[in-house]
Amino acid sequence: MDFKAAVRTCLGKYATFTGRAGREEFWWFVLFNLIARVVARVIDTILFGGPVIVMERGMGHGYGYWAAYSPGGLLSGIVVLALILPQLAVGARRLHDSGRSGWWQLLALIPVIGWLVLIYWFVQPSAGPNRFGEGPEPAVA
Repeated sequence: MDFKAAVRTCLGKYATFTGRAGREEFWWFVLFNLIARVVARVIDTILFGGPVIVMERGMGHGYGYWAAYSPGGLLSGIVVLALILPQLAVGARRLHDSGRSGWWQLLALIPVIGWLVLIYWFVQPSAGPNRFGEGPEPAVA
């Protein structure tokens, strides 16, 4: 499965949490998601300006702290909201491919350890037929 077919498949199955997804489909969509977010952030920076870092005074103690403000972010927010559901759906289908429930994605809420476990599962090759189906469905061209 190539980049274009994977993106088309994932967006076509926007909120489909059933079935299975192969490694190529999952990782190509992760790359698409990353590229879309970076491009949206660059456009936001051009339109609304970049982050502003300022020194702020503490509560009268003479000490200050650095604070970063990021104006804008409208387009980035829209992209994140538009792509979160298909990303969760393809993640669930990818976990189904290894015989696991899509609910295991909740491990992402555990910093570092949860992320590493999920990445390990996401890179595993497809298991044979399991309770979620015969195997990853072929891409729709």
